[in-house]
Amino acid sequence: MTQPKVNITVYGADRICASCVNAPGSKDTYEWLQAAVFRKFNKNKFEFVYVDIDQPATSQKHEKYIEQLESDALFYPLIVIDDEVVGEGIPTIKPIMQVIESKVTL
Repeated sequence: MTQPKVNITVYGADRICASCVNAPGSKDTYEWLQAAVFRKFNKNKFEFVYVDIDQPATSQKHEKYIEQLESDALFYPLIVIDDEVVGEGIPTIKPIMQVIESKVTL
């Protein structure tokens, strides 16, 4: 039986988050995370999506997170794995990889 793909979504913007001035940008975080995951796991097990919060939302799920980011309830870049928020603002790799490892078999 085929294991479903793990959905990893990074929400962000071209501008740097006000509280994340010295941190990498959202697109940089997306690319960094994708590279880190693909170094350890088969890339066929993942679906990566980058959502620009300055563009119209393409689904209700994205709209929900964009509204929270705009109201400062969450900070971008926001990393969501299978509808679970696993990192925001200045995300760190260890907790993100722990969630991924719990969902994927090597």
